Amino acid sequence: MGWQNWFSSRKKDLDAIDQDHGDLVPRLSLGRNRDRHDEKLPRFQGTAGDQIRSTGKRTALDRVRFHLRNAFTPSQPVLSHKMFAGRTEVLRTLIRSVEDQRLHVVLYGDRGIGKTSLLHILAQLAKDARYIVRYSSCGEETDFSEMMRAIAKDIPLLYHSDYAPTSSEIESGRSLADLLPPGTLTVPQISDLFAKISNTRILVILDEFDRAHSPAFRRSIAELIKNLSDRSSRLQLVIAGVAANLTELIEHIPSIRRNILGYQVPNMSNSEIEELIHNGEKICGLSFDREAIAFISAVAYGSPYIASLLGQYAGLAAVDRDANMVEKRDVSEAINHSVDEIRHRVSSLSLFQTARAKADGHGTNLGLLARLALHYAGRLLPQQADEVIRKPGEGMAFMQKMETEYGLLEPLPNDPAGAYHFREEGVPVYLWIELAQSHFAGEKSNAKLLDALLDKYVVTQNA
Repeated sequence: MGWQNWFSSRKKDLDAIDQDHGDLVPRLSLGRNRDRHDEKLPRFQGTAGDQIRSTGKRTALDRVRFHLRNAFTPSQPVLSHKMFAGRTEVLRTLIRSVEDQRLHVVLYGDRGIGKTSLLHILAQLAKDARYIVRYSSCGEETDFSEMMRAIAKDIPLLYHSDYAPTSSEIESGRSLADLLPPGTLTVPQISDLFAKISNTRILVILDEFDRAHSPAFRRSIAELIKNLSDRSSRLQLVIAGVAANLTELIEHIPSIRRNILGYQVPNMSNSEIEELIHNGEKICGLSFDREAIAFISAVAYGSPYIASLLGQYAGLAAVDRDANMVEKRDVSEAINHSVDEIRHRVSSLSLFQTARAKADGHGTNLGLLARLALHYAGRLLPQQADEVIRKPGEGMAFMQKMETEYGLLEPLPNDPAGAYHFREEGVPVYLWIELAQSHFAGEKSNAKLLDALLDKYVVTQNA
């Protein structure tokens, strides 16, 4: 019997089994049923090519759910200027510093404040102005020589002042990297090479600088900034990281103060958070009512990460109840989902210690301290703690208690004002969102205090 005949006979048997046992036995796929799944299982809404799957049963809200992933992106930076909200003055300051003052820039701020999104938009604007832009993310093993070779490879030899435009080297497509010697590179070698750049400008963006733990790498970057500035090089650096990076760079070479702009990325204003939400509305097709926007703004407290997270989950909650308008109840549901998600990003030790602190009656104060930490790039001053615990002069003692008894806080090294910060960076978001959750749940013990200390949202019925 040929395989075709055997297969045909077996197919009849399989069809008979399907009739007798239903879904207990999977049907043999012959090509036309490749996309069939058990209806009890959840399914991917789209394909790997970012196309919504066509099943013949799609509704308008199914398409909304599919587009929510692009409307709010809490886990990814904003890459398109169409989705970029606010930050106009920040961008204007950065552009003027680079273009008019010829400064190198150090951006710093807490995680989730939007540094990487700013860098991507700055890079696009620089490319529009015909800058050559090199974007690099630093890591623990980032090596100065390797990074400089990669940067030099992106710069055509055409922009080297010693080579004529019609030279054979340029016509063969060589780059500045071809002029570098093999082996480890030194700062003077790189400085000499980049000092020869002409007829263009180069913007080198080093993101996540705080992940580069090598003191030698940081020292080399500081020396490079000094040399490039002294020689009026047409290559400028934009570095993004945490506040300590600026101090460390200056400590290596104090004289570079006049060569750099140290800029702390501020929290977003309520109007900028509202713009972020309206941008999301245009992408996904949902509408957020005024009360929902006000609640998201109050809880986000200027954090684009929290606003995007709540926007996405609130949108999904509205779709789940077959609504095209996001309301306050959807934001409440979004907070519940956000707490569950963020909890998984906090270490088991920190979860254990926060549970102990809450059991001892410190939950509300810790949540309000966390809110301050999110607003002030993680830095907590004694007088701020005074306001939270409502005991003037005892804020420092409270923070020390959180350090010694629970291990949640620790002093900032060499801080002249004696500031503290949370030991684990994910804890402030977790504590604050959880406190907001209890507020939405209507716990009377927290509601009155939160109403007093939250920036009050105002919803005008006829606005």
